[in-house]
Order: sequence, then structure tokens, then C-alpha cells
Amino acid sequence: MIIIGIETSCDETAVAVLEGTGDLSPSGLNLRSNIIASQVKLHRQFGGVVPEVASRKHVETIIPVIEKALDKAGVTLPDITAVSATYGPGLVGAVLVGLSAAKALAVALNIPFIGVNHIEAHMYANFLEHPHLRPPFVCLVVSGGHSDLIYLRDYGDYEVLGRTRDDAAGEAFDKVARALGLDYPGGPAIDEVSKGGNPSAVRFPRAFLEAGSYDFSFSGLKTSVVNYLAKAQSGGEEISVPDIAASFQEAVVDVLVDKTLKAASKKHTPIVALAGGVAANSRLRQELYLRAQERGVDVKYPSPILCTDNAAMVTCVGYFQLLLKGSSPLDLPASPSLSLE
Repeated sequence: MIIIGIETSCDETAVAVLEGTGDLSPSGLNLRSNIIASQVKLHRQFGGVVPEVASRKHVETIIPVIEKALDKAGVTLPDITAVSATYGPGLVGAVLVGLSAAKALAVALNIPFIGVNHIEAHMYANFLEHPHLRPPFVCLVVSGGHSDLIYLRDYGDYEVLGRTRDDAAGEAFDKVARALGLDYPGGPAIDEVSKGGNPSAVRFPRAFLEAGSYDFSFSGLKTSVVNYLAKAQSGGEEISVPDIAASFQEAVVDVLVDKTLKAASKKHTPIVALAGGVAANSRLRQELYLRAQERGVDVKYPSPILCTDNAAMVTCVGYFQLLLKGSSPLDLPASPSLSLE
């Protein structure tokens, strides 16, 4: 089985080619290419992703990226068994570009089309990196638009334990980075500058919410940082950007790690996984690993290139979904607010 996958949910035009043995085992997967055309430089001038600009760039880039992915994989279109693409959640105009391209390939080649949930795809990046990983386990998906805590009972069988109630973790990173005068995207910028700061310099609030809740809320934390900066500036106080960045990051990481490990305890699973763009954060990886080790819990996470939006994860879901559930209808619409439930 050779599957081509397309991902255009936000500002990366990505295409990958995955080969599989045809059975339900990640160890039989071989990622033959994973091409990503990023729009970060394009959107940096705006301080964030502009949906219409992203959609237009996808239209310009999608065909060359498909051709490059096929070339690097050493295959041609007649070799492809199936095509998968993200159909949500995401920016609807951006999603439509990749979705339309995938459907066109499916019709032209007379092969199955598989619509993929973007959040689900992030989780499956772990199967590409850890071929011996098997469900069940708890996965924390953290990115610019999502903060979801999910229990994977099995392939394609999930229970959403918690999700963000306002700002997602990545969104909070971007907004605080902007307030601190750091570059876009904010996550990597804060991660880097925090390495020279004191995470205990400022005690920012932790929103653990009501007892037993696995939901997340970072809007109040973001506001607290902005208010702290305004008060310090109005009082003529000297501001240490590394200290504030590190203190903010610590507040986010503290909540993410605490809830993830509590969820693992509730579900009696010895494995937790990270996924999504914020999963590349060095402090989150370090703290989750250290605190998980104290509880005898194993931690899995993908390499940074598989944390950010990519098509390798889309092909992985497409592979398992085709084996378990078959193909998707060609009239499957783009779903910008798609959830796992």
C-alpha cells in the first residue's frame, strides 16, 4: 500500500508518501517522503496567519509540493494506492485547497479517498516515530489552535477527556510573545529566550479549573502577563524579557503536565504521548519526562518536524482508516470546527 497525504489546514502546504505492509502495525510503515512548504516568513509581517493569504499561497504551492513528494519518494501517480487529506479542523479556505486536490487525484486515478481529522493526525505522528507504540494511552495534543487531552482506546477509538475553554496553549504563546516584542511564531521564540531566564521570577496564575476537570484555560494567564508588563512599564520598572518568558512558560507547562499525568492515572495507562506544535517545546518535554518517570509512566513524542503541521501524520491516519473503516465519500465537506467526537 502506498498512500499520498495532503495537509493544508493552516499555513503549511504539506504532502507525504507513506508505504505500508497492509496490516495494523506501525512497525510495517515506511515514510518515503515528507515535504513541507512553510508560509511562516509570509505571515510574519502580519504577526500571525492571515486566512485569505494562506489560502492563496496554498493554491500556488500545492502542485509543486505534490510533484516534489512523489519525486523524493521515487514513485509516480500510477503507483499510488490511496489518497488522504485533512478535512478539518482548520481555516476553511486553506482546508479546501488540499481537500480538493486530494479528491481530484482520487477521481483521476480511480483510487480511494480518505478524509482525515487534523487532531487525530497529530496523535498518529507518534506511531511514525515509535513503531512499537500501541494503544491504549493518553495523548496531549497542544498547538496554536488546540489543547486537547485524549484517551486512545484503540486505533480510531477515542475519548476526549479535556479541551481548551478559551485560548489554546500555542495561541497564548503567540500573544505573550507579541506582548514581549518577540518574533512570530511565538512558541519557538519564547522557548529559546526562556533558556536564559528564571522560571520562578514571577509567579503567574495556574488555571487548574474545578476539581476533576481535564479542561484547559490560558486566557487568564495571558491577561496576567499583559497586565504585569503594563504595570511594570507604567512604574518605570526594568523588565527582564527572559524571566517573564520563562515564568509564563512554566505556568503553561505546569498545568499541561499536571493534567496529563492525572489523566494517565485515571485511565491506568503506563504511557502518555505528546503531539502538536507545542509538543516541540523543550521545557514541556523535559518536565513531562521528569515527572512521568517519578510515577513510572513512559513518555513518547515525535521529533520537532512531526510536531508541527505535516502530511506524514495525515498519511498515517489514512493508512489505518482505510484498513479499519474504508474510504470516505467524495462529497465529504471541509469542516473547520471538526472534533473527534
